[in-house]
Amino acid sequence: MGKVILVASGKGGTGKSTSAAALACALTELGRKVVCLDADAELRNLDLCLGLSDCAVMDYGDVLAGRCSIADALTPSREYPALSLLAAPLEPAEGCAEALIPALTQDFDYCLLDCPGGLSAASQWAPWADLALVVAATDPCSQRDAARAAQVLDEHGLHTARLLINRVSRRFLRSAQATLDDTIDSVGLQLIGYVPEDQSVALALAMGKPLLTLSRRGAAAAFRRIARRLDGQSVPLRR
Repeated sequence: MGKVILVASGKGGTGKSTSAAALACALTELGRKVVCLDADAELRNLDLCLGLSDCAVMDYGDVLAGRCSIADALTPSREYPALSLLAAPLEPAEGCAEALIPALTQDFDYCLLDCPGGLSAASQWAPWADLALVVAATDPCSQRDAARAAQVLDEHGLHTARLLINRVSRRFLRSAQATLDDTIDSVGLQLIGYVPEDQSVALALAMGKPLLTLSRRGAAAAFRRIARRLDGQSVPLRR
């Protein structure tokens, strides 16, 4: 059975979809078979982060309606043969998790769920996940929202969560006289890793390419380290 990882955040704009896509690519580099499921039907961005903009012919709405099988709805990555996208429909659909997750975990080593920002995804997806990655930035609003998201996920049965601190700016932390430990303490979750602010992220989106195909430094290197930790390897949290 594959492992289901829910990627969540307390608010939008933390880089949740970017993180889900980059980690999926990094896991395939480790020899794993991975599927990314876009659980954000109303604000879909996962295809952009995977370099698959508008490539999906079918989505899981078609699966639920009986118009195609799950296998037919998968969109394979051009750069990563072991990676597939299961795109979201234009409108939210009920009964997604129970109809999709058991089948996906039979065929893939990892299923990454890119959930909407905020708390709306908890009741539907959390009970089916093995682990939550809560993505937060270092500002106080993001910290508070991430802490609340972790609490709601726990209330809906997902008791294992880790914190991914994204878009870390050393200059900002110095100016604010803050540290990463302040964010960890504020959110109240164990740290899985942190990702530095990196212009390569925006460049990859503009070029329509997955981040990891453009760089081995900065954010790309950080996501690769986090993926190795998710896969059970002993990797230092901080470099």
